Amino acid sequence: MLEKIKKLLPGFNCGNCSYSRCDDFAKSLISKKEKPSGCPVLMRPSFAADKRSIEELLRLEPALHSEKIISGVIDHYRADIILHPLKNEKSCRETLLPFSNIQTEPDDVIRYRPLGCPITHIARVVETDHNLITIVIIGPETTRNTDVTSILDLGICMVLAFQGTYEGKSLRVGETIRFLPHHCMMQKVHSGVVVNLEHGNVRIEIKDLKVWSPPEKTGSLNRHN
Repeated sequence: MLEKIKKLLPGFNCGNCSYSRCDDFAKSLISKKEKPSGCPVLMRPSFAADKRSIEELLRLEPALHSEKIISGVIDHYRADIILHPLKNEKSCRETLLPFSNIQTEPDDVIRYRPLGCPITHIARVVETDHNLITIVIIGPETTRNTDVTSILDLGICMVLAFQGTYEGKSLRVGETIRFLPHHCMMQKVHSGVVVNLEHGNVRIEIKDLKVWSPPEKTGSLNRHN
């Protein structure tokens, strides 16, 4: 049914429905999160027949509940998405604000501990922007092939944002979500605000590296039930 609804939508990807793509709006219609009237373009007289066809399809089809349940391992918190790496990278990207004055350059290997996380990370610098650095986690195994004296120890850093591809619910810019970074060794569910969506990639600015509300019962300790 998804393909039928996608063909009936205007296909302008204008974002007036608050979704970045018509495909995402179509998914929200099937899951009953939105109604056809949520698309201003679809409300135009020229699309009246398409709107009626969509409403008829939705009337005949019950809401789909086939989405995977994503949950953290330690706290059992429910997440909206899993954040995966960008193409050809080992982890999703993190934007850091170091508390040290150590200067870094792209391709430097660094050691740091995120504020609020007990795990020390080993990462490669992707880019720098004034006092901010963007990194990808490369894992402790990299240190076996790296001169330890060449690893820059930045100490504690504040994580400001994550970026990667995602798996899970449809997202909207400005939405506060719970997400699980695929590379997180503790499998902790984080929270943040979606600030950019483009071609299946998402950038999330961090609210917290953990979630404080009571955990939702998922019936499993795994990321996927």
